[in-house]
Amino acid sequence: MKLQLALLLVCLVFVSACTQSARYVDPARDAGLVTASIDDSDFQKAAADAVASMLASGALNRSGGGRHVLAISTITNDTMQRIDVDMLIKKIRIDLLNSGKVVVTTAVRAGGPEDAMSMQARELRQSKEFNQATVVGENQMVAPNMSLSGKIIQRNTAVDGSNQRIDYYFQLTLTEIASGLAYWEGETVVAKVASNKSAAW
Repeated sequence: MKLQLALLLVCLVFVSACTQSARYVDPARDAGLVTASIDDSDFQKAAADAVASMLASGALNRSGGGRHVLAISTITNDTMQRIDVDMLIKKIRIDLLNSGKVVVTTAVRAGGPEDAMSMQARELRQSKEFNQATVVGENQMVAPNMSLSGKIIQRNTAVDGSNQRIDYYFQLTLTEIASGLAYWEGETVVAKVASNKSAAW
């Protein structure tokens, strides 16, 4: 009888766990969803802070008007986590494009172009299979005049016997390619306190 009762309880728990439904959340409004590792809210904050600082500094203003052409350089991940730095870059790019100050080239990037089609389409110039009037001509691409590089750093510090402080540094540099001079630099620090049992990698 006890065995049957135990089996029944196990089955009830299993069924209950399986019937719990997923739900949507808004990380920006639910402070209870803070994680020890880098999450989307951290990328949002770092991107928003960086773009606001860039715009406020005047580094993206052009005396004759128009937009800067930005190329993405190396963004180094110096954390204990395997993160996709393109999540940060994409948020920055969206905000910069919406600012009207910058366009981003996808044909030039550190490590190779983001969109290889820009160059591959030019290989059609000598192909007899394509109407040459529809093939892009020479001297059409626009070279970048600005470059964005940076680094994401993680530092863990013991707070007490059961908690740790985790600091994430989002460091970015905007460089004028012609001169090699940094026109803007910014750093956003995201600090969290979590249990030593929380994994930050």
